[in-house]
Formats: sequence, C-alpha cells, structure tokens
Amino acid sequence: MQTIKPADSSTPQPPQPSVIGEQPAALDMDLRDRLQAGAPATRSRWKRAAVVLPLLCAGLLVAILFATAIGAVHIGIGAITKILLNSTGLFHFHRSWDTADEIIIFQLRLPRVIGAALVGAALAVAGVLFQGLLRNPLADPYLIGTSAGAGLGITIGFLLPASFLILGTEQTAVFAFVGALIAVALVYWLARVGGRTPVVSLLLAGVVVTSLMSAIQALLIYLAPNQEHLRSVLSWLWGGIAVGSWSEVSVVAVLTFVGLLAALTFGPTLNALSLGEEGAAHLGVNVERQKTLLIATASLLTAAAVTIAGLVSFVGLVVPHALRLVLGPSHRLLLPASALGGALFLVVADLLARSVIAPAELPLGVLTSLVGGPFFLYLLRRSGRDYRW
Repeated sequence: MQTIKPADSSTPQPPQPSVIGEQPAALDMDLRDRLQAGAPATRSRWKRAAVVLPLLCAGLLVAILFATAIGAVHIGIGAITKILLNSTGLFHFHRSWDTADEIIIFQLRLPRVIGAALVGAALAVAGVLFQGLLRNPLADPYLIGTSAGAGLGITIGFLLPASFLILGTEQTAVFAFVGALIAVALVYWLARVGGRTPVVSLLLAGVVVTSLMSAIQALLIYLAPNQEHLRSVLSWLWGGIAVGSWSEVSVVAVLTFVGLLAALTFGPTLNALSLGEEGAAHLGVNVERQKTLLIATASLLTAAAVTIAGLVSFVGLVVPHALRLVLGPSHRLLLPASALGGALFLVVADLLARSVIAPAELPLGVLTSLVGGPFFLYLLRRSGRDYRW
C-alpha cells in the first residue's frame, strides 16, 4: 500500500495570481523590459522631432504661399505676403498691387489652399488613429464605412430636385458629412457585442456596411432620371477640393480643429494599445472607452474632410508611414507631425492637380493615388527590416 506524500515545497509550481484580475508576472517583465530598452531610442526620436516639426511648419507656410501665387493670373509671392500681412491690421505696406489681386487671393485661391491643408491634416491624423487602434499598418480613414456613407449621402444630395444651404454649406456637403457619420455609427452598433467592440467585428461590420451602402448608391445612380448627375457624383468620388466660400472653410476648420485637439490627447493611449489590449489594460487604460473615443474622433475628422474634398486616397496611409520611418512609432510625436505633413502633402498635391494640365484640372484623388501608391511601395522596400510598427 502506497503512502501519498505531500508535494515538495521545492518543486516549482506555475505562478498563480494572488488577486482576481491580477496579470501574470511575465507580462510585467515584458512591459518593463520594452520600456527600459526603448529609453535611449525615445530620446533620439525627440531630438529628431525637434528638427522635423519646425521643418514641416516652414514647408507648409512656403507651400501655402506658392499655391496661392500660382494660377491663371500670376501674383508675386512678395505681393501676396504684403496683402496677407496688411489684412491682419498690424502692418501697413504701401499698396502696389491691383484690387483684382486681392479678390483673387481672398475669394478664390486662399480658401481652396486652406481647405486643402485642413483636409490633409484631418485625413493623415485619422489614418494614424485607425492604424493605432486596429494595430493594422494598412488601415486608412475609409476603412469602416466612412467613404460609402459619404458617397451615398452625396448621391442623395445631387439627386434632390432643389438646392439649398445649411450653415452656409451646400446640401451635398452636408449630406456627405451626415452619411459618413451614420455609416460609422451603424458599423459601431453592429460590431459592439456584450459591451465590447472586437477589432475583427469592427472590420467585418465595416465591410458589410460599405458593400450595402455602395449597392444602394449604385442603384440610385442607375435609376436617376437625369444621368448628368452621374458625372457630378463621379467627380466627387475621384476627389477634389470644392470650396465655394469662406463659410464652408470655417465649418470644416471648426470640426477639424476640434478633432485634432482631441486626437493629440490620444498619444499615450495609442502607445499603450501598441502592446495589445491586454497590455494596455494592465497599464491602466480603459480600453473599451478609449476605443469608442478614438473611433468617434477619427470618424469626425474623416467626415469633415469628405465634405469639401470627396474621397482623397492614400493621404492617411503615405503620410503616417513616411513620418513613422523618420520619427519612430511614438504617437506623441506622430500625431502632430502627421497633421503638419498631411497638410503639406495635400497643398502640394492640389497645386499639382490644377497646374499639370492647366487650364483643366486632374482629379485630386487620382493624383494622390498615382503619386502615393508608388511612393508607399518605395518606402516599404527602402525601409526593409528597419521598419518598426
């Protein structure tokens, strides 16, 4: 008859959490090791950011001046600078330009250039938010149905028998904005299960809603009695800065600035989410609440952009990835840099779109795809093993 011996206290036992909900010690070690190993790299990135961010600011100002100067009627950069400074009321340069130049600058060119900068900043930052949230380097601002909702909204706006303004904005832009938000809300509602929003469910719901709304849009265009609306819808889908007045720019500027200010606060959260949802929760992040706020902020920025630009592709992919290769994966640096880089990228792209085949214009979305696609592939090939997500 065998006697059952008590377990030897020296025998290694698997670690057991002492408190319900306590994370394994291995996770503590992993997080601590990653944070300690990244300290020197972080200091290097901040030094690079101290150079890159001022360069982006200076480049954006120069691009805005050149984009305002170039057009059917050439206006010197010196004259533009004096006109803009005089408009502040703080400077009083001698008036050596025609009144028509001021009208061209303030009523035609500058609203479009500022609109392009706002759209670029919004799409680039939205791309960073979605990539960080979904932990997917190929995520873009249109991933969860925003483009399909905006497309359906713009189609309905074009098919209405009468035109009207809402807050100084044409009904097509308002319908695009509302359609984009409705699509995102529907995707979020479909993906949310048991108080949680799994990333896979979010992506699948986005695919379903995009397919459904695109089908409804195609049906409306096919049944439309006036096929002239088809060209209008296609021109919007191809992308292009369409700004009719400063009131439209003002509305988009308010929405964009609210979204950008909110986005800048998510840097620590996105850095934590890069460790996975479990790691982020272990660091004290309320994952589900932050995911909801991230989706809302990114969707607001994307919806604001599509109201005056339609579907402009690759901005939310190329700009964040290019800057990530320079500044590293820290979202505290990547978010402000992407805002400046996106604004610079789209101001230059819009200038090329209206200059390459002047007096005609290339669709902005087509140009960004032609430039952004090969450039994106070049970045991936050139970075090789040095790429860090």
